[in-house]
Amino acid sequence: MDLSDALESAAAPSDQSNLQAGGPAWPGQPQNPTWPGQPSGQPFQTWPGQQPGMPSWPNQPNQPAWPAQPSQPFNPGWPGQAPQNVALTVPYKMPLPLGVYDKMLITVQGNPKHDAKRFSINLHRNEDIALHFNPRFDENGIKVLVRNSMVNNVWGAEERTAPSFPFIRGQPFEVKILCTPNDYKVAVNKTHLLEYKHRVFELKQINYLTVLDDVTLTSVNVETLP
Repeated sequence: MDLSDALESAAAPSDQSNLQAGGPAWPGQPQNPTWPGQPSGQPFQTWPGQQPGMPSWPNQPNQPAWPAQPSQPFNPGWPGQAPQNVALTVPYKMPLPLGVYDKMLITVQGNPKHDAKRFSINLHRNEDIALHFNPRFDENGIKVLVRNSMVNNVWGAEERTAPSFPFIRGQPFEVKILCTPNDYKVAVNKTHLLEYKHRVFELKQINYLTVLDDVTLTSVNVETLP
């Protein structure tokens, strides 16, 4: 099955003319937002746990707050968002009309299925994949978190090292992906996990996000940190 088949049933894009360039600060830090696990006194640009930066994926290329802060609403400026606990259709597709940019924060909430083998979160530039974030629950008996990019139908070198595998079948997760000028920073369940250096450098050309495979999807939210 190729990518176009996988996406055929994805949700249709909706109007994005009301997208706002600004957005709420990182939860609990209105004046000085920080990445999960970072001491509150450090500036936004400092990140904890900096790390230097699949067998191939076969033929395939809302909440600004953490769950503990339900009082903050999801950002109404982005389409495709849903209230918490409302399942979204997978394969899921969300257009990104402004591309990807510094301080753009993507939040994905869901549950891996009880028999999940894998799922993925992807940032696309048309047929290219700028970021492929792919938890695998049983690859030859091991759990592995694969990151990669695909350009002109050619996959690059996989990045497979991670300090932990934070996903559990049937258990809810929250993934936050923060875009910076140099990389994507990924946090899972309030804890910074890894960085992925940009391989597709034309960030403004990245035009949609997908969530695929063995996951029940609760919400997808995009916002801009101050």
